[in-house]
Amino acid sequence: MNDRITVEELAELMKKTAGVTVSPEQLRRRGEAEFATFGIDSLGLLGVVGELENRYGTPMPADAERCRSPRQFLDLANGALMAGA
Repeated sequence: MNDRITVEELAELMKKTAGVTVSPEQLRRRGEAEFATFGIDSLGLLGVVGELENRYGTPMPADAERCRSPRQFLDLANGALMAGA
């Protein structure tokens, strides 16, 4: 496990928790696109947040499930991990 959440990990979590398959390459190329574009809603993102909290043992920011894009989410989540380190 890394000390930062990668696009590969985010793609894996999107599939595991929300049942949405998106390649890491798509997330890289379209990092500013809204999660809805990929088929993820706020409940799906909440599942990702919960899984990350379980994996890393660090609470994610309260507004993490309201992030609009993968890039915004990764910036916020990685910032929380760095602050908790």
